[in-house]
Amino acid sequence: MGFQAKQMFVNLPVKDLKQTIAFFTKIGFEFNKQFTDDNATCMIIGENIYAMLLVEPYFQTFITKEIVDTSKQAEAIIALSVASKAEVDEVVNAALAAGGFPSKEPQDHGFMYSRSFQDIDGHLWEVFYMDESAIQQG
Repeated sequence: MGFQAKQMFVNLPVKDLKQTIAFFTKIGFEFNKQFTDDNATCMIIGENIYAMLLVEPYFQTFITKEIVDTSKQAEAIIALSVASKAEVDEVVNAALAAGGFPSKEPQDHGFMYSRSFQDIDGHLWEVFYMDESAIQQG
C-alpha cells in the first residue's frame, strides 16, 4: 500500500476565533487546549482528524497566496462521515441553529444521505452517512 498519513490536520482561516470556537462548540466539537491560544485552536473532529482554526493574520504567515474570500469562492469542502442519517440531521441542524447557513439541499441517493452547511466563516462542510451494505458490488 502507498502513502498513509498517521493524522490529518485541515488548516482554516477564521475572522474571530472566539466566535468560531463558540459556533463549533454548539455543534458538539471539542478543542485541544494545549494547542489553543489567541491565534489558533485545534478542533478535534475524530480519531486522528483535526481542524486548526487560525485567525486570518496568523494564517497568512503560513502562505504566500491571498486568503480566499469565502463569500465568493470555495477553497474546499470538508466532508465528515457519521454513523447514521439521524446523526447527519443532528449535526447539520446544530450547525444551522448555531449560526451556520445551509449550502445546498439534502441529497438522498438511497445508499448515501448528505447535508451541507457553511460555517460562520463561509467554509463548506458536508456531513454524510453511507450505508455500505446497500452499495451494489460491481
